[in-house]
Amino acid sequence: MSRKVDLNADMGEGFGPWPMGRDAELLEIISSANIACGFHAGDPDVMAQTMALAVKNKVGIGAHPGFPDLQGFGRRNMDLSHDTLRHLVAYQLGAAQAMAVAAGGNVRHLKLHGALANMCAVDVAMARACYEGALAVAPEIIVMVLAGTQQQQAVQDIGCLWAAEIFADRAYNDDATLVNRKLEGAVIHDATVAGPRIAQMVREGAIISESGKRIATPIDTICLHGDTAGAVDIAKSVRAALQSDGITIAPFEGRR
Repeated sequence: MSRKVDLNADMGEGFGPWPMGRDAELLEIISSANIACGFHAGDPDVMAQTMALAVKNKVGIGAHPGFPDLQGFGRRNMDLSHDTLRHLVAYQLGAAQAMAVAAGGNVRHLKLHGALANMCAVDVAMARACYEGALAVAPEIIVMVLAGTQQQQAVQDIGCLWAAEIFADRAYNDDATLVNRKLEGAVIHDATVAGPRIAQMVREGAIISESGKRIATPIDTICLHGDTAGAVDIAKSVRAALQSDGITIAPFEGRR
């Protein structure tokens, strides 16, 4: 069992005067931040503010590209060609890189958002197109993938740097995909459940699905959604549970 694991959170998802999430508090707990790039959420001001806080807290910066769907928060499926997907991801990564440099940092990883991520979790060719778009811009970027899905298969096929992610606040199906948010129990809001649950997964080196099935997987990073109710309490619970098991919280290094 690894004695080190990363904690990441999706953030920078406000827009104009509309804030979302408790980013400043989470940035004191996590080790990696996935920052929205303006398509599903975020804007240049929000990106700049979030990245500056990440640099201040010595938190690794990641680009978090999604579908061009502000109204739907990137959670609605879209039918796009593979070329368009490559360009979509490259464009958003380029914006993230520019804003990170301006804040005194750099983008070290990439994680797909929402419906784009969920579609790529079951479609290896789609996932590969997205990652090729990112790697064309940043060949040494670490691609964060949903552990045990077609996203992981795509990075293994490509041979790029990658990190396997599990979720602290989401329930799993037996194929390692996430339970649809529309279903009851899909999102875990109870911090007293989230921490011990994740600690158990890390101990066993496996995703534990709703049915109790164990899906063996590497676990490099754990996601704490910034927009989930009780996000900070869940983050604290997860961090405490891991540390009580002797796990060090630190940014992932990437694997091939």
